[in-house]
Amino acid sequence: MSRTPASRPIRAGVIGVGSMGENHARVYSELQNVDLACITDHDEAIARRVADEYGTEAVEFETALDRCDVVTVAVPTQAHYDVVSNCLAAGLHVLVEKPIAETTEQGRALAEQADREGVVLQVGHIERFNPAVQTVTDLIDDLDVISLEAERLGPPLDRDGLGNVVSDLMVHDIDVVGSMLGSQPESMTAMGAENGQYATTTMQYGDVVASLTASRVTQKKVRKLTVTARECLVEVDYLEQSVLIHRNSYPEYVVDDGKRRYRHESVIERPRVDNGEPLRHELEAFVEAVRTGSEPIVTAEDGIEALETVKAVEELIGEDVHKTEVQVQ
Repeated sequence: MSRTPASRPIRAGVIGVGSMGENHARVYSELQNVDLACITDHDEAIARRVADEYGTEAVEFETALDRCDVVTVAVPTQAHYDVVSNCLAAGLHVLVEKPIAETTEQGRALAEQADREGVVLQVGHIERFNPAVQTVTDLIDDLDVISLEAERLGPPLDRDGLGNVVSDLMVHDIDVVGSMLGSQPESMTAMGAENGQYATTTMQYGDVVASLTASRVTQKKVRKLTVTARECLVEVDYLEQSVLIHRNSYPEYVVDDGKRRYRHESVIERPRVDNGEPLRHELEAFVEAVRTGSEPIVTAEDGIEALETVKAVEELIGEDVHKTEVQVQ
């Protein structure tokens, strides 16, 4: 049976306080009408440090199940299914960091369990809450889209245990593109390099082509999305939270110092973007869904669809180079 408080502050907890989980703890501690009730982690020293930092208590997992109304689950992916399932069984509303689970079958089982328990299960695809992405999402229904191109690039990270860039990085853009187009890809090609640290895929969504690249071997951090439409070209910078719209591009010849020169001009629009921290927007939306009993912005089904596409890309990259296309069911 779910716990949905009507008037008192929502009691929030964080299960797993690595770098991402600690940020969840920070934001919960700052939200109005939310109490950071506790945190838990298998590393007791880290748990105590984070608890002290944000004015809460480090507890055992079973204690957290009793103390909380909602939890963020930010443990390693292989533990998602067991941890989330236990939280749902205890009647807790759950925000689970991406991916929803290790397999699509586990994801579907969690979605069905949340539905039976009558609780909210939201998946942490945080880029949906990037203000720049939200601005473009509001525009895209009015555009005749031809293609989307996403780049999520960066230098190597100095830590062990990194997964491949498809499940760790490209998954963000897979979710964003899927949500903007309202569908899953019909077919795709994909290639990888550098032992899973570089990957690129081209996917077909009806008449729209999407090209995504993710890298941990690029000596510059890039987070960009480009939308090519018949009416305009839209450039999104995730890091700057900016949107540029190029319209009415036309060529012309001009005379300069007696010489005839060619140039290309366009009108550039800069729509207003209400900048803010995507994680704060994400947790505010999660808490609002719990308060109102409404469907979360990023549903369990969204998480499953993104995971299905991730697995299809990973399968292609792992196959013989001559088998370069797969149909996505």
